[in-house]
Amino acid sequence: MTEQQKQALEEAIAALKGKLTGDMFADMETRDEIHNLEMQLKGVKPMDSHFDCIGCGS
Repeated sequence: MTEQQKQALEEAIAALKGKLTGDMFADMETRDEIHNLEMQLKGVKPMDSHFDCIGCGS
């Protein structure tokens, strides 16, 4: 992943975090998007899965 791609992911995460309302149910979709972007940024996948994100459905 290039530095520009990392920067774009970090900016997208920051923008999404700015949209959070504090209402768990209203924020669920936004939090899911944040989670997916953070996983891409960190290059992680579920422990018991050889497929990216098949374990948690992200």
